[in-house]
Amino acid sequence: MKSEFIGPATFETWSIDEVAQAFEANEIVLIDVRTVQEYAFEHIEGALLFPMPFFDPHKLPGQTEKRIVLHCGSGIRSEKMARACIDAGIDRIAHLEGGFGAWKKAGNPYIGTSMSSGGPQRVTA
Repeated sequence: MKSEFIGPATFETWSIDEVAQAFEANEIVLIDVRTVQEYAFEHIEGALLFPMPFFDPHKLPGQTEKRIVLHCGSGIRSEKMARACIDAGIDRIAHLEGGFGAWKKAGNPYIGTSMSSGGPQRVTA
């Protein structure tokens, strides 16, 4: 995990392995900031959707029980939204380095779209 201190806030960049382990252990809430269409086509199973155009840091849950980690397709949008969280007064926020693309490249499971039926299907490495 890489940490950057911005005033009193901590901005963290988590690796694929760190997110996968913490998510499996139910230690984090993973929030996808991609579009509704991107999420519908494929997403990390169990990740919540809070699209960037509608993203409001003030509507995020507290982090007393679980930490919040944001992700997008490549890490660019999630970093931008994490920094918006800090600007809104959240004192600790994280995002996934490399985003969903890196998650898939690492061979982690996700929900994809079946090309034969158009319905959702679990995709594993």
